[in-house]
Amino acid sequence: MKCDVLIVGAGFSGCVAAQRLAEKGLNVLIVEKRNHIGGQCSDKLDENGVMVQTYGPHIFHTKFEDVSEYLNRFTKFNDYKHKVIAKHKDKLYPVPINLTTFNKFYNLNLDGEGMKEFFEDKREKIDIIKNSRDVILSRIGTELYDAFIKYYTKKQWDCYPEDLDKEVLERIPVRFDEDDYYFSNELQGIPINGFSEMFKKIIASPNIQIKLNTDYKDVINKIDYSKLICTAPIDEFFDFKFGKLKYRALKFILETKDKELFQENSVVNYPGPDVPYTRITEFKHFLNQKTDKTTIMKEIPTWEGVPAYPIPQKETKELFKKYQELAENTKDTYFLGRLGRYKYINMDVACKEALELADEILETI
Repeated sequence: MKCDVLIVGAGFSGCVAAQRLAEKGLNVLIVEKRNHIGGQCSDKLDENGVMVQTYGPHIFHTKFEDVSEYLNRFTKFNDYKHKVIAKHKDKLYPVPINLTTFNKFYNLNLDGEGMKEFFEDKREKIDIIKNSRDVILSRIGTELYDAFIKYYTKKQWDCYPEDLDKEVLERIPVRFDEDDYYFSNELQGIPINGFSEMFKKIIASPNIQIKLNTDYKDVINKIDYSKLICTAPIDEFFDFKFGKLKYRALKFILETKDKELFQENSVVNYPGPDVPYTRITEFKHFLNQKTDKTTIMKEIPTWEGVPAYPIPQKETKELFKKYQELAENTKDTYFLGRLGRYKYINMDVACKEALELADEILETI
């Protein structure tokens, strides 16, 4: 087999990079271990007629207009705007924490300024923010932290916030108004025919070939290529030379409910330690589907399964730097995506970085 660029992985990063390279006339071969394209964003209609996102909920949102314009070449997005509620002691609260959450939790009726003054007494005065626990306690104190943050984080990462880098929870806002949208971006929504259909159109070029059900390790030495883009785990690519990087995975439990709707919202978080799962997603809310039955998905974080989340801790970052240095000294080889760059990134950033890398490669050919 021969190609100009070999791409390992048919997820968001791999497909977008392939499209940009192919439209400029390069021949691209994508090798994908799984039996489908789209990576973690893959979706399909189930037996109930519900569009189920195979690896948990994905909602596109971005502040990058160029990324939005690019993807709109291949799909239309609906006007879905994401909201999340959390169940604590049989009551439902908006998250991230906002004025509604605050007043309901404390049985108060304060405005935003009153909420700020309240937290001045509640929050811990921490001079140097060292970890994610410090981030939250310095903002809102212990009560809301214990209710919504502490045990959810333990389930998600298998460690408490004090053992995670501060940037993990720094990105979670505390809002002093009633804004209950999960994302602040104006540009957000779900592809009207699903993500998988979008990816089919992205890689529809005759200059792109794809081999599914294929481990790149089995075929890489049989392929004649000029450039390589790897979106697989970077430590795996280098045969774990410095040891294995840690990744959190997810176990998904799908259930059919013989009712039109199971819950009032698309996603309900379960932040307490009393249940093993972190959230339940009811997918038909995303596309406003009308069916007699509904499909829900429970998520249980685990160390086994498909790698999904790089672990944001000091020791893992130090290990990654060793692989990063090795990658930088590997000729004509590039790494993309969460697993290739060992970095938690959203879909829009994955898309933007893939386009940028493709343009960088085009300048060298």
